[in-house]
Amino acid sequence: MKRYILFMATLLAVFSVQAQQKFTLKGQINGKETGMLKLRYTQPDGQVVQDSAAITGGKFEFKGTLTEPLMAYIMGNVKRQSMDDPNLGSLFLAPGELKLLLTEGEFKDLKLTGSKPHDEYKAVEQLKAPIGEETKPILAKLQKASDAYVQAKKENRPDAEQDALREKAAEIRDELEPFNLKRDKIDLDFISHNPNSYYAAFLLGFKISGLKLADAKKYYEAFSPAVKTSSYGKKMLKEVQSLQSGSPGSTAFGFAKKDINGQDLSLADFKGKKYVLLDFWASWCVPCRKGNPHLLSLYSKYKDKGLEIIGVADDDSAQAAWKRAVEQDKIGVWKHILRGLKRTPTGFDRSEDTSDGYGIHTLPTKILIDKNGIIVGRYGGGGESDEEMDKKLASIFN
Repeated sequence: MKRYILFMATLLAVFSVQAQQKFTLKGQINGKETGMLKLRYTQPDGQVVQDSAAITGGKFEFKGTLTEPLMAYIMGNVKRQSMDDPNLGSLFLAPGELKLLLTEGEFKDLKLTGSKPHDEYKAVEQLKAPIGEETKPILAKLQKASDAYVQAKKENRPDAEQDALREKAAEIRDELEPFNLKRDKIDLDFISHNPNSYYAAFLLGFKISGLKLADAKKYYEAFSPAVKTSSYGKKMLKEVQSLQSGSPGSTAFGFAKKDINGQDLSLADFKGKKYVLLDFWASWCVPCRKGNPHLLSLYSKYKDKGLEIIGVADDDSAQAAWKRAVEQDKIGVWKHILRGLKRTPTGFDRSEDTSDGYGIHTLPTKILIDKNGIIVGRYGGGGESDEEMDKKLASIFN
């Protein structure tokens, strides 16, 4: 037995060494002879690695260990902590000898060799580049409209003026939707044709919130075993399971909260009595607010036939705006709670987050629960359309 234990310990140690693979990132930066560069990436265990390297004669070098290819970010003399800074670029690290070419002020055009996932990443980005050019005029309009709204908020202008500016920005944002669909097609085509790609798993993380459960499962299940067991693959499995928890056929996630009036409210209160439509929304969400008149008409039509609506607002840090929106939109006729996401000094406390229990990533999303506490409809993010919701309610109550 002792020999067996020793053998297993040795075997595990060997596997551990094999799992940790070294990488060397040697590079050159044009337009800068001295200074510092920073490299940032997150290991599969959640540890954030922040490394730095000196630039000497325009050359630099980073060394580290990886268990799998990872997306990383390299920063030079950044002026602002945002992804559009010209001295911040992204690259897909991989074990082995890597070579990087940078140009001061043009980090977005960096050249990396030795990493297959990075080659895939740049190939997909190149396919989407023409779409980006088409959207530039719209993005310029959107930036101007967003700046006007932010300024109005800073100056505490009347609510009506702020609302109008926010709605104007939302209207411009809607102009981007056809282009977003084109990008989605390129991304999803790559994911479906590259089951062995770590970049495909990384990319799926940005797409899964808009997918229906069946499609999310299809893309995840097609991945190779190696990709499934990667950190990106495990994250996607968690996302699929989260979406499953908020999709038809699943038992509804239970919650008990204080409502907008400070009264106790529990989902269990309605079991065996009413159908419940959970409306995940926010005071700042223009499409949510525009949909409220239609929800009011549905509530008026079906409330006496056994329908209750519970608004779950993403306004934990803006409760005054939440209450004002409920009053302005005249939706206080149904129940209202906050999602329960709490800010902490290090991030967020999700222990009481109702949205997580239903796999909510986009607003508005609506979840229909029957009298037995089983989800029978999902509409919006990862679900069907509002038209389908109307048909479902009509089939139940008519």
